[in-house]
Amino acid sequence: MDKIDEKSSLAPVLQFLVINFASSGIFYFFIIYSGTLGAGRGFYTTGLMWCPGIAALIAMKLQKRDLSELGWKWGKTKYQLQSFLVPVLYALIAYLIIWSTGLGGFYDREFVNELTGSFGLGDIGDGLIIGLYVILIGIFGTIRSAANAMGEEIGWRGYLVPELYARYGFTRTSLISGLIWAVWHLPILLFADYNSGTPVWYAMICFFILVLSAGFIFAWYRIKSGSLWTGVILHASHNLFIQAIFTPLTVDNGNTAYFIDEFGAVLPLVTLGFAIYFWRRRRELKAFPVPQRA
Repeated sequence: MDKIDEKSSLAPVLQFLVINFASSGIFYFFIIYSGTLGAGRGFYTTGLMWCPGIAALIAMKLQKRDLSELGWKWGKTKYQLQSFLVPVLYALIAYLIIWSTGLGGFYDREFVNELTGSFGLGDIGDGLIIGLYVILIGIFGTIRSAANAMGEEIGWRGYLVPELYARYGFTRTSLISGLIWAVWHLPILLFADYNSGTPVWYAMICFFILVLSAGFIFAWYRIKSGSLWTGVILHASHNLFIQAIFTPLTVDNGNTAYFIDEFGAVLPLVTLGFAIYFWRRRRELKAFPVPQRA
């Protein structure tokens, strides 16, 4: 890597963070006041997810910078494909551990019955129903999930990661961006229903390990590809397969909530293993120059 410039002012980053958290506060209020992420037909949550992106666009305008610096180019398709598959892989590993050890069961019969009714299907077999659900959700759900994820990713990976990486290199960028990302979620974790049913302190520990670990994966693909679309696809795939596929398919065996989803122990530990893998590949990355201001 080229020489890292640690002396460059962090004022632009702080400006972005102030705008982001100030605008996010509006949606924190409505979500916390209502007590649920689903309030306002999901509008409050969608609004919150777009705050980092809007903050990045405003910051870029105030700093008189070209919006193309956010990484709009597609880049190499292999990185976009990997971005979709990596969350599928670490989620699959985590849930296979859960299902095979009895920490949670596969599959939830009630959930399959709901799918049968939703699709208007007869008794065609549970395996076929589950397969059909995964295919349909994988195709159409990714598009919907990406629309919301894009709001966050313009801010986190489009703006923040390159700003930090030019100054601090890969390891500290991954840790700092991951920590900010986790803290940004904290109000709805502590005071709303962003949880899978575990105690708040436990959910917070698991979630922070997960997000800090994911920060290494997201940062590696953003820097390697030069494209923010890797972050959008990673984020969409992660949310989709965990929240809409693997968790709903899992049977609660009593203490299952302590092991599944983003707030249980297994997924964060598996993701940590992936983070170590990408950290070991950090020397494959090129340095970014510190962005110039007008």
